[in-house]
Amino acid sequence: MLKPEEIKALIDNDRASKRKQLARMGDRYFNGDHDIKKYRIFFINADGILQEDKTRSNIRIAHPFWQIIAEQEAQYILSGKEPLFNSDIPELQSRLDEYFNNNDDFNSELYYAVLGSIVKGFDFFYAYKNSKGQTSFQCADSLDVVEVRENETDDGCKYVIYSYLDRISKDGKPITRIEVWDDKQVAFFVDDGDGNITLDKDKKHNPRPHAIFKKDGDEATYFEDFGQIPFFRLDNNKKQQSGLLPIKDLIDSYDLMNSGLSNNIQDTNESLYVVKGFEGDNLDELMLNIKAKKHIGVGEDGDVEIKTVDIPVEARKTKMQEDKENIFYFGKAVDTYGLKDTGATVSVAVKSAYANLDLKCEGFNKGFKRFLRMLLELVLKEINELDGTAYEQKDVYFNLERETITNEQENAQIKLTEAQEQQTRVATILNTAAQFGNELTMQMLCDAMELDYEDIKGKLPDPEEGGDDPFKAQSALDAIVADEPDGGGVIE
Repeated sequence: MLKPEEIKALIDNDRASKRKQLARMGDRYFNGDHDIKKYRIFFINADGILQEDKTRSNIRIAHPFWQIIAEQEAQYILSGKEPLFNSDIPELQSRLDEYFNNNDDFNSELYYAVLGSIVKGFDFFYAYKNSKGQTSFQCADSLDVVEVRENETDDGCKYVIYSYLDRISKDGKPITRIEVWDDKQVAFFVDDGDGNITLDKDKKHNPRPHAIFKKDGDEATYFEDFGQIPFFRLDNNKKQQSGLLPIKDLIDSYDLMNSGLSNNIQDTNESLYVVKGFEGDNLDELMLNIKAKKHIGVGEDGDVEIKTVDIPVEARKTKMQEDKENIFYFGKAVDTYGLKDTGATVSVAVKSAYANLDLKCEGFNKGFKRFLRMLLELVLKEINELDGTAYEQKDVYFNLERETITNEQENAQIKLTEAQEQQTRVATILNTAAQFGNELTMQMLCDAMELDYEDIKGKLPDPEEGGDDPFKAQSALDAIVADEPDGGGVIE
């Protein structure tokens, strides 16, 4: 197990790495903390010295484009109506629903992991045992996780260090809990806020196996390890980089243009003050008096002439509009507000607007599937041990189909057209029934109405009771369809 001084060095080195710096930047912009917040205005005074101008307005407005784009992608990736984990084996499907599909805790944590991966470039899941002794998962903030490899070229980790702020002490020091995981056990440490890391004495078993748990209604305490480090990384892309990087400069430009426009308006429309006979020797004092007191003192022959300069509003608005369009285009996102302006109300236009987002999501899904397979491997191992089964990864597939916003009126029109086409096919079959015979006609009618002939032929009229009449049989088919749960059938 790692020593306290080694843990401190590893955490400090990881915090200073370029990878974590970029991750923090993505997280910072997601929370609205943009570079514009640090924007300052300088000028060179009469002595040639650079000074900060504190008399001019310095409104600093951050526009949370990145928050919108990241949340849109995360929700779109998980927007499918069908279950995420699927199997053709009913018993296995029931277990998958229990662990994943119908587990609200898992689904919410999965959303946070997907969102965190997009925002910071990568994020983590870790496994634990719940009160039922069942493997469960929770999201771990990637900014708090350090992967330790024995050699930099190794694929797997020898240790994972997970540190998180526990509380602030009475004297204002941050108390940090630190967990060091290997493939067999976990050790708990605490940082007292002064850089002193010691074993956590509040933990009875330290180090201990990965999981200590009690089952409902059972007083016994269970110990178990997962046979591997139970941390699973979800990458946004191959370089583990935040999706913010391609559009950060564009967002900064938009912030600057919008804030500059606000500053122009605040500074009295860029007025120039031509002052004659000013009684004083401090121009800063002059500007302060104009803004705050609305008056200045001049000599006997003094005068103040205000010359206004028109604000380049249209130029700024044009630049902001161009930046906004580029932010959504290069961010591969959908400006849903912009769809209103284009009159894009048909499915073709909506799908076109989602084209770039679909490309981005497909790229994400390549690593997402690998991540889901890692979770599935752990769960299948547990299911096989508990149920005495031998399920394999190949028995499970993922549904990553996404739902696109479409126009309801157009969808209704499409369904009406499909129903009318079905009605035409049925009429054509009935008109040629004499040539094909009753049984073949019934089979063709079933195909046209998307029914399985073998399943419903027992419900059709008996030939001795007029069942050889295809029109009567078609009426019976209509009645069968009307009883179907989806309410299908031929529209007359």
